[in-house]
Amino acid sequence: MLEIFLYAIGIMYSPGPVNLLGLKSGMDNKVQSHIGFFLGVGSAMLILFLVLGYAGLTFIPASALPFISTAGCLYILYIAVKIAFANVTLGQEQTSKKSLSYANGLFIQLLNPKGLAATLPITTIQFPAANISGSAIFYISFILAILAVGAPASYALLGRTIGSRIENPKYFKWFNLVMAGLLVFVAIDIAHKQLFI
Repeated sequence: MLEIFLYAIGIMYSPGPVNLLGLKSGMDNKVQSHIGFFLGVGSAMLILFLVLGYAGLTFIPASALPFISTAGCLYILYIAVKIAFANVTLGQEQTSKKSLSYANGLFIQLLNPKGLAATLPITTIQFPAANISGSAIFYISFILAILAVGAPASYALLGRTIGSRIENPKYFKWFNLVMAGLLVFVAIDIAHKQLFI
């Protein structure tokens, strides 16, 4: 089960469009007015986890799990490499007077490829491997959705705390490498447990 949370943290807390919006929110000192946005992101992730979690158990036979695990491990490693070598640039666009809403967070995250990248390997590989089924899917999905709320919210708090000093993208390079390292660990652990044991 630890692998599920490590993967989720590694993918959800790495810089991406939603987290950078959270960072900008903090830098613009709008953390409290954007709480709905953060909750919308978490709601989208809950929807993705529940739909894919329950559908995954219904449509994916146990005999396919090793093949899915192999593909999932390769995909996780691909994401780790992309995160490790990503160049993060922070735009200098003008601050909008309009606040980000719950609906903005919900739809941005539902359409964000990173949302599927986070949920698909967890629901189709890691849930079945950890024997997570039935009501446990809901409980674990709810905890993961809370983690998803925390991702842009933590970036917003970071943006508010550090302010203009974080506008240098070099600060993100170290963070990207840590997140990529977590993802590599998760991929190796999944491969070891699902393919070799």
